Amino acid sequence: QVQLEESGGGLVQPGGSLTLTCVVSESIFDNYGFNWHRQAPGKQREVVASITVDGYSSYAPFVKDRFDISRDKAKHTVYLKMNNLQPEDTAVYYCNAAGVLWGQGTLVTVSS
Repeated sequence: QVQLEESGGGLVQPGGSLTLTCVVSESIFDNYGFNWHRQAPGKQREVVASITVDGYSSYAPFVKDRFDISRDKAKHTVYLKMNNLQPEDTAVYYCNAAGVLWGQGTLVTVSS
C-alpha cells in the first residue's frame, strides 16, 4: 500500500522555525514529484511548495525566501523547512504526490 506520512508539526512562536517531514513509500519515491499544501481554518487548500523528480523546486509567493523544500532519495523522504513563521502560516500541512496521493496532514500553529 502506497503511503505518505507527515510529521513535525506543532506549536511555534512567531519568528520561529519548524521542519516538516513526509516519509514516502519507497516504491514510488523516485518516480513522483511532490508538493506541500496547507489548509487554514475556513480557507481553501493551497499549494505551498513543489519539488520535481529531478529536485527542482518552486514556491508560492507568500512563502518564498522563508520555506525550503527538499527530498532525500536514501530516506525516501520529502522535507519542508519553514523559517520566520507567522500566525498566518497556521494550518494543516499536507504532503502530496503528483496531485494524486495525500498524507493525513500535520498541524502547524504559530502563536505567542
